[in-house]
Amino acid sequence: MADIYSLASYQYHLPEKLIAQHPSEDRDQSRLMVFHRDSGRIEHLHFRDIHTLMEPGDCLVMNNTRVFPARIHGHRETGGRVEFFLLHYPEQTYPQTAGHGLRSACAQALTRSSKPLRPGQQVRVGQGLTIEIVKRHKNGSADVLLHHQEPLDIVLEKYGETPLPPYIKRESRDPDDASRYQTVYARETGSVAAPTAGLHFTASVLEALKKKGVEVAEITLHVGYGTFAPVRSKDIREHRIHSEYVVVPENACRTINRTREKGGRIVAVGTTSVRSVEWAADSDGTIKPRNGECDLYIMPGFRFRAVDCMLTNFHLPGSSLLILVSAFSGRERVLEAYREAVDRGYRFYSYGDAMFIL
Repeated sequence: MADIYSLASYQYHLPEKLIAQHPSEDRDQSRLMVFHRDSGRIEHLHFRDIHTLMEPGDCLVMNNTRVFPARIHGHRETGGRVEFFLLHYPEQTYPQTAGHGLRSACAQALTRSSKPLRPGQQVRVGQGLTIEIVKRHKNGSADVLLHHQEPLDIVLEKYGETPLPPYIKRESRDPDDASRYQTVYARETGSVAAPTAGLHFTASVLEALKKKGVEVAEITLHVGYGTFAPVRSKDIREHRIHSEYVVVPENACRTINRTREKGGRIVAVGTTSVRSVEWAADSDGTIKPRNGECDLYIMPGFRFRAVDCMLTNFHLPGSSLLILVSAFSGRERVLEAYREAVDRGYRFYSYGDAMFIL
């Protein structure tokens, strides 16, 4: 019998051709594997059919975070190229920090350049944006200051790029990524990666769910770069999970708690929503308003207090996200479902297909 705490128990074979490099032509045309976790039974639908799986009085918990253009390219004074990957949305500092009428914002970033960057060096990005290196860290990141003239959001939209996951490898960027790597209900800017289970929703799908009597509760979890960090510990209990900023507002708590009181199901859209709701849940499953850094690590043995169903994409082998899904549905049955998904040619990862766990 496999050890549920062994990282080796969360591996599976995935042909590289099944890693989705582009989104489906239409969001709701993605395939949908319906997985009944109690019996292990599997059905195969399309995402546009999801309303047939919901009941009046159910509640969808959706992460309304918005991805910002976190990847920025610039040049040193010598002409050498430099790439920055901002690890969080920059925090505005006082206008006089930069001098000469410029404004400044501070951030931590991963950097890539042919030669090491030194504190004090400035990298020109474009007219009205310069990035200054403040401090280097041993882990390869750096504290930086963004000196800018126009408002920060306009500057980032002008000079930044949508940051796609490292497993999406293309020769050229697709201009549609700026909109397709974003949920249609994204509102709160702050993520460097999309809550990908939500990428399948369209306005028409949401309208069909509303007509059926399904409620929506919005939370915010700003997805960080740590979501791509591999689990390196052979014993998954020794893994140190990344933290992410979460807001579970009062109105979402009221909607979720009312649904539970009336016997409806709490359906979390994505692992980010699962993490947020369970982080805000009392021992009896009551959700209370909460905000702050969430470092909840969900692994087998975790007692779920609030979430009844989960909508999620297919995750990387040995990842903390696959471990979370396994904690919710049982490792062996999840891996069996993944094997069937591989056999049937489902598309995996961020731009891939979806699984609805009932």
